[in-house]
Amino acid sequence: MTQVIPLCNSADLANSGEAVPFDVIYCGQTCRAFAIRYQDQAHAYLNRCTHVPMEMDYQPNRFFDSTGHYLMCATHGAMYQPHTGACRMGPCRGGLVKIELSEFDGVVHWHTAHNLKPLDF
Repeated sequence: MTQVIPLCNSADLANSGEAVPFDVIYCGQTCRAFAIRYQDQAHAYLNRCTHVPMEMDYQPNRFFDSTGHYLMCATHGAMYQPHTGACRMGPCRGGLVKIELSEFDGVVHWHTAHNLKPLDF
């Protein structure tokens, strides 16, 4: 059964700005995840590059490249599309693991899935 879990206030996510981090259990492992806003839409992904499974931010909660149009892995330069998580260029093996979000009443919420649970599950 899917749960809808409050994550942050909508105003905490600025277009191509800093991410809001959160922790999840993905396939039985505790992982960092992050939410961003791109072109007025909120998106969330596991903070795990598909090239080498390590966290991507180059500074805490910073994922966008200098143009503000791509998410970039700081370690090897893999670039991902912020609205889909698909690999755009560089050393990636597929796309980022997307986490479903919804936004209502001024709050961004993340959704659990069969392989994605909250830490207190």
